Amino acid sequence: MDTTSKEKNSPDRDALHKVLAQAYEGKSFAVLGIKLPPIRELLPAIPLRDGFIDHLFLLEDGTYAVVEYAFGCHKTDMAQYPNYIAKVMEKYDKGDGNFDLHLIIIYTGDVEKADPVFDCGCLTLRPKQVFLSRIDGGAEFDAIRQKIHSGIVLTDDDLMKLVILPLTVPGTEGKQRMLERIVDLAEQIPDEGQRIFTLSGVIVASDKFINRDYMDQIRRRINMTQLGQLYEKEKIEYANQKVRENDLKRAKSLLNEGIDIVKIMKTYGFTEEELLHLQDENVTV
Repeated sequence: MDTTSKEKNSPDRDALHKVLAQAYEGKSFAVLGIKLPPIRELLPAIPLRDGFIDHLFLLEDGTYAVVEYAFGCHKTDMAQYPNYIAKVMEKYDKGDGNFDLHLIIIYTGDVEKADPVFDCGCLTLRPKQVFLSRIDGGAEFDAIRQKIHSGIVLTDDDLMKLVILPLTVPGTEGKQRMLERIVDLAEQIPDEGQRIFTLSGVIVASDKFINRDYMDQIRRRINMTQLGQLYEKEKIEYANQKVRENDLKRAKSLLNEGIDIVKIMKTYGFTEEELLHLQDENVTV
């Protein structure tokens, strides 16, 4: 079941991306068995018709990597990826012949094998594949928990494992149980940065596979952390942005009606320059 939120400007989503953009820097995919340069930056999410490209990375060598979590491997599942590639190229390909994109498909514990090549005649995809069904999630969890309880500082590889551990378990209920264990364990991590990265990462990685109500419960559980504070800040900024957008619409309507520009400035607080720019027929609000 795909429970991906379709809201285009979710403040929660923006907050998570701001946290993860800082935390992913320098980490690598080596823990997943993928040999690629370290991550330079997590790039902003790209909206799709029915979701987002959430995991788009710029790597240290200047190439890009799209990471997609999947619980199916049918041709209909693979057919979505050319659209992903086209969207990324549209945004980042400068047309100088240097654009290079890696497609990484991380299959959840529900999938044991998949065709390594997707060939539809005019297009062939050769994604890098990761099968989480081959990871003993319980054993990895116990090893990391022992580290935390022993006061051993977690490595970047440990943190990357924590993010994907809920997805190593087959079935929605199993994923939910493992996610809850991860959240409980993350709250015991002494380092705040590592704790916030883990909480943010598991929410984003598991978002498509965990019941929406359950994910909201997890968000409420962590609302007293720095991440929760960031959520609130983003929500306030989001609300302010909506107010400004509505004011701009009303101001543009008044301008079109020929209302004196000074009166509009006094009512909404916009500068003359802003209103003159708004008056331009090419400006839409």
